[in-house]
Amino acid sequence: MLNLSNKVALILGLGQTGTEGWGIGAACAVTLARQGAIIFGGNRTLASTTRTKETIEAEGGTCDIIATDATDSASVKALVDACMKKHRRIDILLTSVGQSQPGGPASMSEEIWDSQMDINLKSVYLACHHVLPIMESQKSGSIICISSIAGLRYIGKPQVAYNTAKAAILQFVKATAVIYAPKG
Repeated sequence: MLNLSNKVALILGLGQTGTEGWGIGAACAVTLARQGAIIFGGNRTLASTTRTKETIEAEGGTCDIIATDATDSASVKALVDACMKKHRRIDILLTSVGQSQPGGPASMSEEIWDSQMDINLKSVYLACHHVLPIMESQKSGSIICISSIAGLRYIGKPQVAYNTAKAAILQFVKATAVIYAPKG
């Protein structure tokens, strides 16, 4: 178990779509909180984050969540600014925003393609865009970007935009790691 006492974790996408099981972002938020991290989250809908927040707080953790459109730069910046105002640092960034729509290149509308790129890929870019300068000034920080096995191989579902976006996240993370590793 890691000791993350007093580390501030900014998480995008920690809601639940059902009452059974856990979404990836919610499970990560609870796990980080159990290891001592202070959770500050952004999610499109606040109602879907109730179970995550209640679980963390019932176990003695701290969890603040604000409504955030992870595909909108101003909304992501507002989340980051609110976290900095309250905690004055961001030690961990975790992006777990995702959605899949079915379709291949010939059948998928351009609107769905663009939406899938925004939700699955642009959200990662925007979070890193607004948080990396903070981590750079702190000379430390950890970034976790959730992708999918669908970014590595075909998983039997015709979801070409999702697969493409998740593959792009993998390369985005590799390139970003090389750029920022020397900076701490």
